[in-house]
Amino acid sequence: MGAKTGLLVYADGDVPGLLRHVGAADPELTSVMVRHLNPGCEIEESEGSDLYDGVYPPDGATYAASWPGVDIVCDRRVMIDSPSQLPEHLVAASAGRRLVLHAMHSVVDWLAFALWEDGRLIRSLSLSPDHGIIENIGEPLSFELPYWAGDRPADIIPWPGEEEEPYALPFHPLELGEDALRALCGFIQEGMPEPGDVDAENIELHGFLVRDSNGPDPAEKEAEMRRAVEAMGPPRVYTMGSDGVLIEQDGL
Repeated sequence: MGAKTGLLVYADGDVPGLLRHVGAADPELTSVMVRHLNPGCEIEESEGSDLYDGVYPPDGATYAASWPGVDIVCDRRVMIDSPSQLPEHLVAASAGRRLVLHAMHSVVDWLAFALWEDGRLIRSLSLSPDHGIIENIGEPLSFELPYWAGDRPADIIPWPGEEEEPYALPFHPLELGEDALRALCGFIQEGMPEPGDVDAENIELHGFLVRDSNGPDPAEKEAEMRRAVEAMGPPRVYTMGSDGVLIEQDGL
């Protein structure tokens, strides 16, 4: 599994049902929405994406779209360990509406999702094998029940030569993450699509560069990273000798 998401959806009702009928997003309404959700930030338009590829934007970028009844924001900054701690102004923007947060990262098998109704938190779950259950608020939603009942155990294949160890959680977070994404937003990142799924690849998102006016310049951050990499020098490669001592290899 290689899925990563950082997604917020504001909706006047059922998100999948609304997304199945959207057309081209209004660029002006989208821009107003992005600026409203990012007070005090410098924002400029940039290249966009689509809902399938854009759920995990580059650092500093936001992909978004606004239609009557539903708004989407894709931004890494919403990938927080405890969804209940989502910044207050982002929750307040959902007054009278439904708010869905979905975030996962395949590198660490981490999943977080949350659901608010009219600003009231209904459900929040965040977990990973390294940190266990980080947050578990509210009653499990219907799509979660088979996982908690033990019907969807994690199927982990060990590396050749390694002994199989029990997975640290009773199920795999990314498998639940896909079911959560389908149930809450109508589409998936990995796995077999179903006939009723939202066609995320055909939903275009507008692109924005968002920078905190008091934060570091992204260009300077990138330059600093390049300088750090250049200062590292060439890589050093070692092999294990017969006596168990590491031996540095020359000329590599």
